[in-house]
Amino acid sequence: MTPEFPKQIAEALASIRAKTAFSPDVALVAGTGLAPFLDDIKVETRIPYAEITDFPISTAPSHRGELLFGTLHGCKVVAQSGRFHLFEGWQAEQIILPVYVLRALGAKTYIATNAAGGLNSELAVGQAVLISDHLNFTGAHPLAGPNDEALGPRFPDMSDIYSRDLRQAALDAARLIDCALPQGIYAAVHGPEFETSAERRFLRLAGGDLVGMSTVLEVVAAVHSGMQALGFSAVTNNATGGPDQQPDTLEEVLANAGEGADRIRRILTEMIRQGVFSGG
Repeated sequence: MTPEFPKQIAEALASIRAKTAFSPDVALVAGTGLAPFLDDIKVETRIPYAEITDFPISTAPSHRGELLFGTLHGCKVVAQSGRFHLFEGWQAEQIILPVYVLRALGAKTYIATNAAGGLNSELAVGQAVLISDHLNFTGAHPLAGPNDEALGPRFPDMSDIYSRDLRQAALDAARLIDCALPQGIYAAVHGPEFETSAERRFLRLAGGDLVGMSTVLEVVAAVHSGMQALGFSAVTNNATGGPDQQPDTLEEVLANAGEGADRIRRILTEMIRQGVFSGG
């Protein structure tokens, strides 16, 4: 983190507070092709990223680039409709800036969603997967550099980075609505190119079940800031790297994200109904 980072957080927070006093309990992040799952939010305030001081601007396809403040089945949420990626040219510090702003707004729980390739052949396209842990192969480390103790500890523990309690609550909710929810380890790469078949086989050998180009930097920052984290992937393409591996396209990813997004939406709705996020 650079010495200017806390000032940038404060300036971004001030520009948001000039538009709303809303204090969320939960922060939601919609990944590629997953923005429709935010449609259930009763929006009170909508702020484009371009109107927030020091915020990056989303350039990835399907990322709307705005903060939504409102309620989701009675739960007070702030939602990022669109995130930021290393492959867009942003630095790690720019990618995690919004996370600390969301924490400063009042969020105590951080829920990340993403579109991911299935490294594990048992994961079907269209399936929702609960992220149990991750592997960071992006080459970027969000907490490198001087640490500001006001933001979080120098050496934060990441052994429970995706909260066991929240994961169990998600599994319980999925069971109640009869929705399959396997768990898996998410491997993050830099992008923007899709992985080679050899890379996919390597990532699978390393323990990955899913592969994508986001999430890990933000979740590390969220836990560093004191939030609990929960993550879901929507499997959008087969990424086993086997002899029958088919070419990947963005169009395929976007087309297949919807089914997984709907399953994630149903599970989160049930979690809210069960009071999992009450009071944060």
